[in-house]
Amino acid sequence: MNHTTSQSPDSRAPLRFGILGAARIAPMALIRPARSVVQAQVMAVAARDGAKARAFASKHGIPRVHASYDALLADPELDAIYNPLPNGLHCEWTIRALRAGKHVLCEKPIASNAEEAQQMADAARETGRVLVEAFHWRYHPLAAHVKEIVASGAIGAPRHYEAALAFPIGLMRNDIRWRWDLAGGAMMDAGCYTVSMVRHMAEAEPEVISANALSWSPQVDRRMEARYRFADGRSAATLRSMWSRTLLAMSLRIEGERGEVRVFNPIAPHFFNRVTVRTPAGTRSERVAGEPTYTCQLRAFVEHVRNGTPVPTGPDDAIANM
Repeated sequence: MNHTTSQSPDSRAPLRFGILGAARIAPMALIRPARSVVQAQVMAVAARDGAKARAFASKHGIPRVHASYDALLADPELDAIYNPLPNGLHCEWTIRALRAGKHVLCEKPIASNAEEAQQMADAARETGRVLVEAFHWRYHPLAAHVKEIVASGAIGAPRHYEAALAFPIGLMRNDIRWRWDLAGGAMMDAGCYTVSMVRHMAEAEPEVISANALSWSPQVDRRMEARYRFADGRSAATLRSMWSRTLLAMSLRIEGERGEVRVFNPIAPHFFNRVTVRTPAGTRSERVAGEPTYTCQLRAFVEHVRNGTPVPTGPDDAIANM
């Protein structure tokens, strides 16, 4: 995608970010990483609750608070927008940001459905702005290392992929992740990660064979298991849960003709990870070092905006994942 950076023509200047909403994820996903990535600078925030926005800005050292989302997008001194709003608001406010001339780093899942993701991709193309979905796990060295193991032939030709992510939020009954109108549910919040893992490792798009859900409400799932197949005969399975007997799970497994690769914690490997490779020759385990995933992601986003360096989670990938 062609894009320009008319707001900051000097490619050496920091990319100046504004944040839509005082979200809990913003400090981990952008504010702290920006302290390590000198080419990025968090300049402003806006929230529906002005007092909350001011308190957030004061706590995190953000110099500017805007009275509304629209005012944030109209700020001529901002180059990019980080959008951590609820899933159901991603499409509207990302498109508004793109049309305001801002590049957008949008939290996952990028939208409520594939149709919205397509609309967002179209807006990015029309405006010449960058749009990246924040699947931060893809930017850590662990993801590339696992693919290198498979590509080396150590486990033979891959046959089956499995990914699981489970964590309990059932006691948080007012959490927005349970709201249908905001595109909540286990499939959206956790499942998008597992689908991303399967697709990325297989380098192909799967067809859904079956999907079985446990419901939180008539339209919102609390647990979802699904099975898939690829055109070349490979298979996959995913599990995601936000409230079920499976309280905690963070794993990826790739089964080959002669062995398997297992990964513990592919989501946040900078805290702890373990890669185990089993083959007829034996078993080995290792850890993959690297910066926090969000720091890797932010650096890649800046490089994409400034230099056009490719990223793995652009609009086309986002549409396919949705």
